[in-house]
Amino acid sequence: MADSTDRIKQLVADGVRDQVYPGAVWAMGDAAGIKAGGTAGLLDPAEPDTSMRPGTVFDVASLTKILAVWSTIGALWEDDAFPLDDPLGTFWTEVSGHPLGQVTARQLLTHTAGVPLRAQLKNLYGTEPATIRAGVLHEALHRPPGEAVEYTDRAALILGYLAEHLSGQPLDQLAHTRIWQPLGMTHTRFGPLPTELAARCAPTELDQDTGRHLKGTAHDFSARLLGGVCGIAGAFSVLDDLARFLRYMLDPATAPASPGFGPNWVEESLTVQTGTLEPVRGLFWHPAPGTDPADRTYVHYGFTGTGMWISPKQGTWAVLLTNKLYYTRDREPLTSIRNAFRGLVFG
Repeated sequence: MADSTDRIKQLVADGVRDQVYPGAVWAMGDAAGIKAGGTAGLLDPAEPDTSMRPGTVFDVASLTKILAVWSTIGALWEDDAFPLDDPLGTFWTEVSGHPLGQVTARQLLTHTAGVPLRAQLKNLYGTEPATIRAGVLHEALHRPPGEAVEYTDRAALILGYLAEHLSGQPLDQLAHTRIWQPLGMTHTRFGPLPTELAARCAPTELDQDTGRHLKGTAHDFSARLLGGVCGIAGAFSVLDDLARFLRYMLDPATAPASPGFGPNWVEESLTVQTGTLEPVRGLFWHPAPGTDPADRTYVHYGFTGTGMWISPKQGTWAVLLTNKLYYTRDREPLTSIRNAFRGLVFG
């Protein structure tokens, strides 16, 4: 453990040195809690006295898909509120008679639904939330459902709308009451953040209007367009809250109260659900690159430089949070660090 921890510290520090990111927060642990962790670099490279801290708030980007959508869909599934394999049009009148009506929730969760690959909400549907919702739910499919695995943000956006429809609650309220509050995730919420929390937030995108990096406002344009709340992105969190979430996935007894989803949903999700199609997927989670799916080490990433891993087989989880401010077309440096980090934690 000591040797791997030292190597992780060096790996994360090397990422700062090589300007892959200005700073990072990381941890690894099991159901009992954090076993090792650390920080490196700066919160904001423009402010040399702002060191990364364990309590730094991160725009977790696509981890929103797990924290707010996958988890609430799982809670509703375990409530028997909807079936995974029935066409959406059979129980959701809003999509009945439209192409999306033939798609199933399982296909959305495995990115095999055939929905369009890019959100591009403003360019396609304007700026009104109701018009965007109608456009997304009534759009033609990109290809027949079940034909191919193709990652698309729209899957999470649609499932977020579905969760709202089934629960009768906005996604932010649903996630708070069913998931984050029961788990004691007191610093996880959708943005925009209040001033005191935004001050602790790692900056992300450069806002062309102000000339400053966004802090406390979602980096994702679709999330900003929809007021900060959507299934694609928009949630903010801290290391300790993510550790609580992952610990619960390994052992429900670690939670102050039940968030609704439980071992059945975790087992269903951290198992290959795509049959013979490639790349293989679970439900929103996917096997970590460089691992055998049979080893059941699963991962989900966020565009801003966030990532979390879990292995029920090993009883281990890990989190790596970076603020990927040095945007380039070359994804390899961060990909290499993520893969090396996974290897050091899980072998």
